[in-house]
Amino acid sequence: MGGTQGPPAPATPLLIACALGIERLALRTGRASRASGPVSVIRTGMGPRAAESAVLRALARDGAAGAAVIASGFCAGLAPGMHPGDLVVADETRDGAAVTVCTGTGVLVDALTRAVPGRTVHTGPLTGSGHVVRGPERAGLRATGAIAVDMESAATLRTALRTGPRPVAAVRVVVDAPEHELVRIGTVRGGISAFRVLRAVLPAFHEWHRSLLLPRR
Repeated sequence: MGGTQGPPAPATPLLIACALGIERLALRTGRASRASGPVSVIRTGMGPRAAESAVLRALARDGAAGAAVIASGFCAGLAPGMHPGDLVVADETRDGAAVTVCTGTGVLVDALTRAVPGRTVHTGPLTGSGHVVRGPERAGLRATGAIAVDMESAATLRTALRTGPRPVAAVRVVVDAPEHELVRIGTVRGGISAFRVLRAVLPAFHEWHRSLLLPRR
């Protein structure tokens, strides 16, 4: 007779946080795949303070203890040669003097390459800002080594870890870049392209989530 198996490992929740309604729409209507536990997509509102408050509320809910957290949505690319629809996988997020190291960056890069074939995936530091970044300010942020900027990712991950140890990651879609500044999301080709890419990333998030349950070697 075979040995008896123990109870299955508890499902780990996944919390995906984004700022805008259009980002949440893309993530909620994207192509789904098998998840490893409960998945929630929350809209935090714009800016670091809104992200902090929304993430704290979400992680305080029943069933959210120990949840893995992904910050997602759109971002501004800082590196020359970036295009709308490119993907950014943060290896760390920066928020003033605070640096948050991300989990499983390589797994995400590989999964996104499969989920969104033909799109360039950039990896590097993702910096936070309290406002929309325009024009010459990009060059100053790029000089710090950051490859992209948004207003919520750094605050989201920092706040998530403040409530307890957990896997965290940030994946953003470039909606404008130094040579492709966007005036208003959804009114130009760059915004539409970024929206379509964001709709396609969910299977990669689930693959990253499943990888967290694998035994470490």
